[in-house]
Amino acid sequence: MSTVGYVGCAVRTENKIQISQWCARRTLRWLFFTVVLLTGIYPAIPANADEIRPGLLDIKEQNTGLYSVTWKVPTRGDRILAITPQLPDNLELLGTPTVQDIPGARIVHSTYKSNGEPLTGKSIVIDGLTALQTDVLLLVQLQDGTAHSAILRPGSPEFTIPLNASKLEVAGDYWRMGTIHILEGVDHLLFVFALLLIVSGFMPLLKAVTAFTVAHSITLTLATLGFVNLPSAPTEAIISLSIVFLAVEIIRISKGDVSLTKRYPWLIAFIFGLFHGLGFAGALSEIGVPQHEVPLALFMFNVGVETGQLLFIAAVLSIWALLCRVSGNALQSAWRVLPYGIGSVAAFWTIQRVMSFM
Repeated sequence: MSTVGYVGCAVRTENKIQISQWCARRTLRWLFFTVVLLTGIYPAIPANADEIRPGLLDIKEQNTGLYSVTWKVPTRGDRILAITPQLPDNLELLGTPTVQDIPGARIVHSTYKSNGEPLTGKSIVIDGLTALQTDVLLLVQLQDGTAHSAILRPGSPEFTIPLNASKLEVAGDYWRMGTIHILEGVDHLLFVFALLLIVSGFMPLLKAVTAFTVAHSITLTLATLGFVNLPSAPTEAIISLSIVFLAVEIIRISKGDVSLTKRYPWLIAFIFGLFHGLGFAGALSEIGVPQHEVPLALFMFNVGVETGQLLFIAAVLSIWALLCRVSGNALQSAWRVLPYGIGSVAAFWTIQRVMSFM
């Protein structure tokens, strides 16, 4: 007698062959359902998959005593998240704020005047954050060149501006930002997932992942430092098109065709990785980089991106190994439906993104 559990269900039987066959059928149905679900739901995700989803509070000292404040609050449909920044008491609002609504967020630009007291030592609180499952990126840039950054969370919605920014704090903040960004970047993860379906063997996978890493690190650095400047809309379209390309390649390879992608996956990963790096740079430009710690912030953001990418790869490989162990050879046939789901989603994104700039 044996007990086998899979996807929340268990059966008890005396015949292990029957157990394997039952699990295989369940696996096939589960994978088919997953692909249908992905195909149906992913197109509903905004075309700009690189948009930073946490809130953003950016405070810049323009002149002595004058501060430009940008507040970007996420929206869910027509509903604006009920969070509000509480600035230090020594700041007084000048004029009327300007409001701009964009897909997924509302942006409020304001100007404040200080009563002469510096911001250092003052606290900033995000009211309502404790009741929501979201984060707020806080950036404070002072006229003397010092900058402070923090990620405010439901458990810690308050930040006190220190006298000096700690390098460790900057490194930790931008590492977390990079990790959050890649784990929320569905298009980047879908590209990596498609790459995993093509590459077989540890060394080829290592080469492909390394090439992708090197490529997007190059363009992320060049774009952030201002040496490369490409419009975000065409870049996003190329990123989604790269996923379509890999989906087609998966189908060709499954039919026995020998393509450049199969022979040199690291080369394809490097070429498209250059464009993915521009996507990362677009997201980082929304956050901003402290001018006195540009190399550190840029490096740690990139490390965060790699951390999230490696976590995703480890999770995919672990789940895949588990499914193969449970379902046996049935999974080898079931995975062939995946490229059609991936290609459909990426094709929808491509059309949507091309239409956005045409």
